[in-house]
Amino acid sequence: MPHTLDLILDDRRDERPLTFTPKRFIVAGWTGRDKAAMEHHMAELEALGIKRPATTPVFYRNSVTRLTTTNLLQTPGDGSSGEVEFVLFNIDGTLWVGTGSDHTDRKVEAYNITVSKQMCDKPVCNRLWPLDPLRDRWDSLEIASRAVIDGETVTYQKGTVAAMLSPWDLIAAFEAETGTKFAPGDVMMGGTLPAIGGVRPASRFEFVLRDPQTGAALAHGYNVEVLANVG
Repeated sequence: MPHTLDLILDDRRDERPLTFTPKRFIVAGWTGRDKAAMEHHMAELEALGIKRPATTPVFYRNSVTRLTTTNLLQTPGDGSSGEVEFVLFNIDGTLWVGTGSDHTDRKVEAYNITVSKQMCDKPVCNRLWPLDPLRDRWDSLEIASRAVIDGETVTYQKGTVAAMLSPWDLIAAFEAETGTKFAPGDVMMGGTLPAIGGVRPASRFEFVLRDPQTGAALAHGYNVEVLANVG
């Protein structure tokens, strides 16, 4: 059986449910437009022993089965954390945008980033917006996350998508790097913002993509259950 996601396509006029079968899943990293901000995020991860990439952006392949709309994430050990990202979907040749969390095992990331990306499920909001109508105001879209850390809910990330490469530039970079088209069935996470207070694990992670012009938002959250590592 192929892996599927139950989605809602919301064009602001009506909603259409869709059972979507992802064919390829890419996690884009180091997509920042602001080189100083990207340097800050690299320094955050270097503090955890994670090497900086040789070039940017970077495109990590991941299993489509890692995509999920779950509200519970089970992780192998206590060294993982989430990060909010916009998420691009090519559905029958039309681009749609949602939001998700590139939940990553930071301990594994210290020695192999690709493997760390592949270890954890990637929760996404099940509601998507068509991308093209957002082109003229894309940079105004707000993106943020909150986390429950040691029992306290904190703002973990906050900013706008203008901090990252635009979807159109990101897709162009991906196609130039890989020599393949961002094709129907493809899904791509678009990069993230620095963590306020540093990268750290949480017992719950919530994320949102908001359109300030309309007040509409795409939001999702999930609890994190740490599975015992018995060696």
